[in-house]
Amino acid sequence: MAISVVMPALEMAQETGKLVSWLKKEGESVVKGEALLEVETDKAVMEIEATGDGILAGVKVKAGDVVPVGQTIAWLVVPGETAPNEVEVNQSGRRLTLETAPVAATTAEAAVQPLVQRPKASPKVRRLAKEHDIDLSRVRGSGRGGEILTSDILPLTQPQVVSAPVTQAVTRPVQAATAPAVAEFETLSSTAKLMAERTTTSWTTVPHFFLVRHVDAGALSTVREKYLPGIEIARRVRLTHTDLLVALVARALARNPRMNATWSDNKVQLNSAVNIGIAMAVEDAVVAAVIQNANTIDLGEIAVQRRDLAERARAGRLRSVDITGATFTISNLGMYNVDAFSAIISPPQAAILAVGCIADRVVPVDGKPGIRPMMTMTLSSDHRVVDGARAAAFLNDVATAIQEPEEWLRM
Repeated sequence: MAISVVMPALEMAQETGKLVSWLKKEGESVVKGEALLEVETDKAVMEIEATGDGILAGVKVKAGDVVPVGQTIAWLVVPGETAPNEVEVNQSGRRLTLETAPVAATTAEAAVQPLVQRPKASPKVRRLAKEHDIDLSRVRGSGRGGEILTSDILPLTQPQVVSAPVTQAVTRPVQAATAPAVAEFETLSSTAKLMAERTTTSWTTVPHFFLVRHVDAGALSTVREKYLPGIEIARRVRLTHTDLLVALVARALARNPRMNATWSDNKVQLNSAVNIGIAMAVEDAVVAAVIQNANTIDLGEIAVQRRDLAERARAGRLRSVDITGATFTISNLGMYNVDAFSAIISPPQAAILAVGCIADRVVPVDGKPGIRPMMTMTLSSDHRVVDGARAAAFLNDVATAIQEPEEWLRM
């Protein structure tokens, strides 16, 4: 029996979805759980898995089409079966019948087609492999779960160096000519294009303002060293400064609800849950994976969720629930030795906190010069949602929490 492939709802109140690409061609075999298509959401490009085994048939939409959620866009059929006819309504309201062609393979041919498990690889890796005619089934992935990474196939894309035959020298002089430099352009992935569009929209439509605060992070590092062994033994995960920042910022947001608000339909909406997005680098883009209810869960749980999200992000296997619902975002570039930076807000959130590295600096200590581990935070805020005083009060609470972490963690 044919299985319908429908445009999924990946976010709350989503009415339509945009097809980025089909990951299988019509007539190809598909295994349940195998990535079948890519759909664009407001946050990222998500891979959608097949809900059953079969052969892809009756494809009704192409890359770039925007269709209603729940609408059938293709079918998975058994060998020899044809995709059903379906009557639908187009955007103008006129009813039409979509006739679908039978599966390309005959029953005998399709019966011997093996259902091969698709190699684990991100959309960028698959595109690169296709451009260079590389068979991913013959590539051994070096990712944590056997995923094929860009670094695994880049050597295969390089042209082979062949020694040129020796030719007789020309006696007449030849004037050397300098060939003009040829610009090389990198093709952006769908996720990178979406990030470019969203950051451009945010920067040009959201009235950003910025507050900077330098804070002594000595107590933060001390608490990390205190809790790290126990969490590592109990949860088998390493506690990071980002985990602590998520916990402390979430508690500060609970005390400053306006900073946990969103801008929607020219109104400020206060959010009951405190969900912290953590900016993570993936291939050639950045996504914000979400720690749900971060103000109510313990450090160990935050660390486990952050690790799992990071692993899925690196493997290109983030789910819709992993990247939706954030009410505030933290972008930490301390691990790259960045002292300070300003981040662009992710609408409809009201703010984003940019965190630099912890570094020893000479600062006043009890009225005298001293060396302390300092950290710089830059808060980007939407002036439609919060004013300078509210943002400053929140940033002061975050700084206090970093200086007195154990007290705030007990809240």
